Amino acid sequence: MRIERQTIVHDGPGGPFEALAVFDADAPAPRPGVLLLPNVLGLKEADFAKAEAVAALGYTVLAADVYGQGKRTQLGAADSARYMNALNADRGLLRDRMAVSLDVLKGLPQTDARKLAAIGFCFGGKCVLDMARAGLPISGGVSFHGVYDRPDYATQSPIAAKLLVCHGWDDPIAPPEATVALAAELTEAGADWQLHAYGNAGHAFTDVDRKDTGNPAVAYEPRADRRSWAAMAAFLEDCFA
Repeated sequence: MRIERQTIVHDGPGGPFEALAVFDADAPAPRPGVLLLPNVLGLKEADFAKAEAVAALGYTVLAADVYGQGKRTQLGAADSARYMNALNADRGLLRDRMAVSLDVLKGLPQTDARKLAAIGFCFGGKCVLDMARAGLPISGGVSFHGVYDRPDYATQSPIAAKLLVCHGWDDPIAPPEATVALAAELTEAGADWQLHAYGNAGHAFTDVDRKDTGNPAVAYEPRADRRSWAAMAAFLEDCFA
């Protein structure tokens, strides 16, 4: 196995965008494609490392840029949510940017364009849910400590993509009422959905950069991280079986 990274600059609404493709260069044939959508900060080394881990499971991965080339923020910065907030205010634009990112993944020679999925973290988890709601052509999606509010455009019913929602029960950004509302929404839309809720875990439970935040409601939680990763691996196998 020889995992390689390839920077891809591509056009799109409000672009250009700078994504990263990650794949096993020794793989003998195209592999199923997984779009990876990052958290509020935008693309960073932690996402690239996560993409390498997903690629090692047997997938071609595109770490997607939905903010735009050079538009990145830092943990703890006063304006760390500015790019996310702009897209939260225009969910149609977010949808269109994700569609372009998915097309870039489909177009990679290492990708089996018939087999596509998406995973996302925090804001990226919202992105995954919106991809399914919008009917973008993914077989499945995994939301890790995502955000569950609906977009302001009409969504697909039935939802065709299978969905796995990995949720920290103590997440203040997605409290129990929001989680129950998401379950009701997905049920009403006829989705094939799963919810894995982890006790004693809050928001950002997969984010190793949040080990020492002093706030357990927004912190890394190793058991939830490990269990959700295993759930994702099994889910993707099921999607592409």
